[in-house]
Amino acid sequence: MLLAYLQSTITPTAQETVDQALAAAAAAQANVDKALEAATAAQTSADFAQFTVNNLWILIAAALVFIMHLGFSALEAGFVRKKNVVNILFKNAMIICIGLLTYCLCGFNLMYPGFAEDSSGFFAFAGFGLSPGPDDMTAAYADYTYWSDFIFQAMFAATGATIVSGAVAERIKLIPFLIFSTIFVALSYPITGSWKWGGGWLDAMGFYDFAGSTLVHSVGGWAALAGIILLGPRLGKYTAKGIRPIQGHSMPLAAIGVFLLWFGWFGFNGGSVLSADPELVSLVFTTTSLAAAAGGIGAFVCSYIMTKSHDLSMVLNGFLGGLVGITAGADIMSITDSIIIGFIAGIIIPLSVTAFDKAKLDDPVGATSVHLVCGIWGTLAVALFGDCDDCGSFTAQLTGIVAIGAFTFIVSFILFYILKVTMGIRVSAEEEERGLDMAEHELRAYN
Repeated sequence: MLLAYLQSTITPTAQETVDQALAAAAAAQANVDKALEAATAAQTSADFAQFTVNNLWILIAAALVFIMHLGFSALEAGFVRKKNVVNILFKNAMIICIGLLTYCLCGFNLMYPGFAEDSSGFFAFAGFGLSPGPDDMTAAYADYTYWSDFIFQAMFAATGATIVSGAVAERIKLIPFLIFSTIFVALSYPITGSWKWGGGWLDAMGFYDFAGSTLVHSVGGWAALAGIILLGPRLGKYTAKGIRPIQGHSMPLAAIGVFLLWFGWFGFNGGSVLSADPELVSLVFTTTSLAAAAGGIGAFVCSYIMTKSHDLSMVLNGFLGGLVGITAGADIMSITDSIIIGFIAGIIIPLSVTAFDKAKLDDPVGATSVHLVCGIWGTLAVALFGDCDDCGSFTAQLTGIVAIGAFTFIVSFILFYILKVTMGIRVSAEEEERGLDMAEHELRAYN
């Protein structure tokens, strides 16, 4: 009755006004809905743009790490005699092939196996080959796609074997070395990598290694040390009259290799941010470069004090020592700390090279000093200088160094020893004197 009365009291003009108001309200609601749809679309577009930028940076970083293999090739070629250049280049060319294929076959799934929550995080395997799901190509996977994740990590995988290549240069047989590299990269490297980067037991302990001072560089250094011990020194290196320097054939080539490595390190460390975060990537670029520069100065000062000469090889390795040293904590170090870490790493280089020579451990390129000793220093420096909640304690850092070092050295020593007693790992004295280029390849680097 009341509704009927109210309706009877509304004049046509008033009814029209009400209808117009309702229509206006509906139109306003439609505009609000359109605005919300536009905002959602804009946010989706912005998220996709950020995902695309992050993914693109990871791919660029992977390309930069790939360039590092050219740097290793040039550095090692420059530091060996010209009769062994083809051999060192051949090994480096094969190593990148071995690294990519073995990482595809099993390494990626060994390094990132998806440890069960109640497991010890020591060993697991997610299966052979690559098998991404639909969501693995979107931001549901990470700030990059599954393929980008694989190719970036695969470029790291061969680095450890490349480090070994230089340390055992000028006297190791080609085929045994390639067999060692295949097994080492396929099994040893990804297993220890899983302990931290794959979410294993060292990660749970708090061990911190941002881009691989230990997980990549020291791993290669420990394997190199095992090879050096079983191989023995080059002929004529250590004599009754003392240590005889064996000069590399091309310092220009070595210098080019080192600068290529420094260039590639922007991807090695910068890509390890795992996004294109502008502040963090630019910080990592800065700390990486400052540590390298300080490493060069440290090596220059220390080598001059020791020998009263300006040794270019020490300065070049000083750059690399600084780069290796900062790699474990490049994302958490202040400017001052990165310079100190790099400078100390540079000082370590001539001291370590001299110590290895006194122990009659012959390393033609100084790989054990650069990658093993400076890798240890850089990993410990995280506990000494790092200022963050996630930085590893000294105990955690030392535990990681010892565990990874012991596992890698033992596995490498066993592999080299088996190859030594079955196939032999060292060329004959005649072949060594002749040079591995002709003995193994029947090809000269220079006509």
